Amino acid sequence: MTEPYLRFDNISMVFPGVRALDGVSFGAHAGQVHALMGENGAGKSTLLKVLSGVNRVTEGALWIDGERHVFSNAREALRQGIAIIYQELTLSPNMSVAENLLLGQLPATRGFIDRRRMREQATRILEDLGEAGIHPSTKVRDLSIGQQQMIEIGRALLRDARIIAFDEPTSSLSVQETRQLKRIVKRLRDEGRVVLYVTHRMEEVFEMCDAVTIFRDGQHIRTHDNLEQLDQDTLVSEMVGRDIEDVYGYRSRDHGDVMLELDGIEGKGLRAPVSFEVKRGEVFGLFGLVGAGRSELMRLVCGVETAKAGEVRFHGHARRFASPTEAIRAGIAMCPEDRKSQGIFPVASVADNLNISCRRFFKRWGVFRDPSRERANAEKYIQQLSIKTPGPRTPIGTLSGGNQQKVILARWLSEEIDLFVMDEPTRGIDVGARRDIYTLLYDLADQGKSVVVISSDLAEVSSICDRIGVMRDGELIDIVPREEATQQRLLGLALPA
Repeated sequence: MTEPYLRFDNISMVFPGVRALDGVSFGAHAGQVHALMGENGAGKSTLLKVLSGVNRVTEGALWIDGERHVFSNAREALRQGIAIIYQELTLSPNMSVAENLLLGQLPATRGFIDRRRMREQATRILEDLGEAGIHPSTKVRDLSIGQQQMIEIGRALLRDARIIAFDEPTSSLSVQETRQLKRIVKRLRDEGRVVLYVTHRMEEVFEMCDAVTIFRDGQHIRTHDNLEQLDQDTLVSEMVGRDIEDVYGYRSRDHGDVMLELDGIEGKGLRAPVSFEVKRGEVFGLFGLVGAGRSELMRLVCGVETAKAGEVRFHGHARRFASPTEAIRAGIAMCPEDRKSQGIFPVASVADNLNISCRRFFKRWGVFRDPSRERANAEKYIQQLSIKTPGPRTPIGTLSGGNQQKVILARWLSEEIDLFVMDEPTRGIDVGARRDIYTLLYDLADQGKSVVVISSDLAEVSSICDRIGVMRDGELIDIVPREEATQQRLLGLALPA
């Protein structure tokens, strides 16, 4: 095999209290899709930030096409043909598609932006991406997540990037958008580019990738150049450093009386009235494709939106919550899908994020905050949930996705919550952290709590839930018991008739 086009040479990255990367060395070849896998916090995202020039290495260097580089900033990386498509997209939502595509290289005539040339160039790249239906003047905020991702890819192509890295690209995409992305990735490989692909989805590795590098605790564990001789169990074992026979670890349990009952609920995002019930000790799933109305339904229950009609009965009493605060005080809490914008305060500490809702319990004389009690509560759940953080004062934005999710769960465990609504609870979370999250949900159910899991992951809902409600186009189509919930049946109900 030829020399790798991109080579990481003894890359180390040290932050205060954390060695995020420790002597990482491996190569990636042109014309290959190279997967990067590991648990959250293993160092994958830090490595991409080194590659993009966002982080400057403490030790080591990059070799690109035989030349040594140590980037001081992102501009230097861009000049070397490097583009990163992050999970949280970096587009400007209030600017047009054309402006986002050509940002930094807008065509000009006599010192003024040439709008006609800008639209022509944008139209060409959109057609090249198979997105001819998007008009160049459309505001990015009006596009779907999948379309926005295509704009990011288009920007990389316009800059003629030779190295393109994707960070969890399919975590928020519909089935159709995922297929389109896979076609684009294959095309980039066939054009001889280096494609780095960070994912937690095993099926994508074996379907799309030519090689895979495993990270654990900031170290390079192994690179596999031949996936035909690799199986999923070996991959998982190398990622977590131990054998995990069953990621889902389902535990059956007895169910109690009805805790939540929806009777003819109508509102934003729903096309037809919805009725179902959830019992004590039950893990109830809501499955459907993107846009099916799953999250919208539970937002009506949790007071984020107001129902137009129907009745919510909680603990046998009719309730209508005017706000999430009212729902929380009654014993209902929701962990949102978008942790970054809806679930956490990124610049605040782990302790502040964990205690933000329950501070009324931790006050001196009912007026002043009690820092010692807040710190003790944070330390209790950091230990109990095995949250990986240097300490309770660490900014939560520096933690991995799985650990951020655990902090959000700890926030509600600190409250008196009976019904936990989990919206895409393991989105962007590695296999080891997924097992931890599932165990927490089973523990809650064992305590007589109720859990509603909203998920577009077929394997997840069919493996961890006692019953699954399938939604399609804003309508509840059917409720399927676990023993009948094959992936084929669930997908068949979710797809348009």
